[in-house]
Amino acid sequence: MSTCKGVISAGDRLTAEAGAEILRAGGNAFDAAIAATFMSFGASSSITSAGGGGFLLAHHRNAHNLVYDFFVQTPRKKRSAHELDFYPVTVDFGDKTQEFHVGLGSISTPGNIKGLFEAHRDLGSVPMTEIMAPVLERIKNGITLHKQTKYQIDILTPILISSEEGRKIYQRKGKPLQVGDTYHLHRMADTFEYLSRSGPREFYEGEIAHSIANKCKENGGNLTYDDLMNYEVVKRRPLSTTYRTTRILTNPPPSSGGPLIAFLLKLLESIPFSKNDYGKSKHLQALADAIKLTGDARDLRFEQNIFRDDILGHLFEPAFFDALRQALLSSLHKSGNTAHVSVIDAQGNIASTTTSVGEGCGHFIPGTNIMLNNMLGEEDLNKRGFHLWTENQRMSSMMSPTLVLLKSGAKMGLGSGGSNRIRSAITQAIMNYVDFKLPFDDVVNNPRIHLEYDHLDIEPGYNPDELNKIALPGGIHKFLWSEKNMYFGGVHAVFMDDKNNPAGAGDRRRAGYVINVF
Repeated sequence: MSTCKGVISAGDRLTAEAGAEILRAGGNAFDAAIAATFMSFGASSSITSAGGGGFLLAHHRNAHNLVYDFFVQTPRKKRSAHELDFYPVTVDFGDKTQEFHVGLGSISTPGNIKGLFEAHRDLGSVPMTEIMAPVLERIKNGITLHKQTKYQIDILTPILISSEEGRKIYQRKGKPLQVGDTYHLHRMADTFEYLSRSGPREFYEGEIAHSIANKCKENGGNLTYDDLMNYEVVKRRPLSTTYRTTRILTNPPPSSGGPLIAFLLKLLESIPFSKNDYGKSKHLQALADAIKLTGDARDLRFEQNIFRDDILGHLFEPAFFDALRQALLSSLHKSGNTAHVSVIDAQGNIASTTTSVGEGCGHFIPGTNIMLNNMLGEEDLNKRGFHLWTENQRMSSMMSPTLVLLKSGAKMGLGSGGSNRIRSAITQAIMNYVDFKLPFDDVVNNPRIHLEYDHLDIEPGYNPDELNKIALPGGIHKFLWSEKNMYFGGVHAVFMDDKNNPAGAGDRRRAGYVINVF
C-alpha cells in the first residue's frame, strides 16, 4: 500500500492540484502551500491577488510554530481625501448586499509576494522555480470558469470591469463570462516566472514598484515607491490559547481575528456541550449570543487599543470578561474576500495560509494582470472611519490561519475567507471538531450562523423548531438565507488523527477541493 505524502485542501481544483504536484515531487507542506497560494492568485483572481496581503501559520513537526505576517501596511504619507480616487461600490451576494470602497486611494502596501518568498527561504525544501512550475503551466493554459468562480466574478463585476485591463480579462465582447469560458493571464505567468528566478526585489524595488508608485501619484493614490521599498515581513509567535482541553494557535495582534476567536471560544467554554447538542437551540442560542458579546468586546476594549502592548490582558481583564460571560449564561437561562489553503505532509508539518485582495481596488499593475488591494476601503478594517488610518502601520485583519491541537495528538489546521465572518466561521468549525466530533467534511460544510448589527444570518439546514426557540435582543431579527453562501466564509481544513493518518475537507461554499497525495 502506498504511503500518503500529504493532503491539501483549497478553494478550487486548480489550486489544490498545483500544491499536490509539489507534494508528489517530494516538497514539504510549506512548499505545497506556497505553490497553491500562487496558483490561487490566478485561479481565484477576483478574490485574492499577489497585490494583496496575508498570513502563513507554520507548524513544524518538531512543534515549532511561527506566523508569517505579510499583511498590508498603511502608506507612509497620507494625501488629502479630496485628492483621492476613492468611491463606494455595492457587492450583491444574492440574499444580501454589502458596500465597499475602491479606487487607487484604497490601496495599502501589498505583502503577499515578499511574504511567500520569505517563508520559502526559511521553510522550503525545493527551489522556487520548481514550486512555480505547476503554477505557470496552469495559468498559461488559461482559467476555465466553474459555477463558483463565475459567481465570484459576477458579484465583483462593478470593480473588475472598472478598468480597460479588467474588461479584457473578465468580459468577452462586452458581455460577462459564462461557466465554461476561459480567461487568460499570460502577463501574470510571465511576472511569476521572472520572480521565481530573480526573487521579489523587482516587485518592491524595480520597474513594477515604480509603475505602481507612478500610477498612484498621477491618479489619486497614497502609495509611493518608499512604501514598497521599505515593506517588511513580520514573524510572530502565534497567539496560544485553550478551548476546553484543546490547544489553539492562531493569528496574534495586531490582527483582530485571532484574539476575537480566542475571546469567542473562551465565552463558549463556559457552556458544556455534548455531541447531541449540535443544531439544537442551546447550541445556536449560545453561539449567537457569544458572537454578539464578542462584537461588543471588540468595540469596547479591542479596536481602540489594538496596538497596546498589553492588549490581550486588556481584552481578558477578569472583571470585564466575567461580566460578559455572566451575560452569556444569563441569556441562556432565559431562553472579505479571501482565499485559504491548508496543507499537511506525512511528517506532520502543517501550513495554513490565508491571503486577500479585499474586493480589489479595480486597478491592475501595468503589464502584470495583477490587481491591487482595496484594504483602505474595507469598512471592517477601518472601524474609526475612512482616511483616519495611522501612517506606516501594519493594518489589522480578521484573517486567522489557525491550528487546533488535541491532547490525543490529533490536530487540525484551518482558516477561512469571509471578511468579518471569518471569526464566526472558524469558531463554528472548531466547535464542530472539538465539541460535536462531527465527520471531517461536516466540520467545514455544515450550516453556519453569523450575528452582525441588527440581524442574525442563518444558512439553511437547521431544524426550524430549534431556530424558533432562539431569543434575540430587541431590534435584532433573524434572516434566513435561501442557500449556503460564500458570505459565511470558506473554511478549508486538514487533519491528522492520533495514528498519524492525514485527511482534509474543503468548503463547498467556495468550491473547496481536497487532494490526498500518494
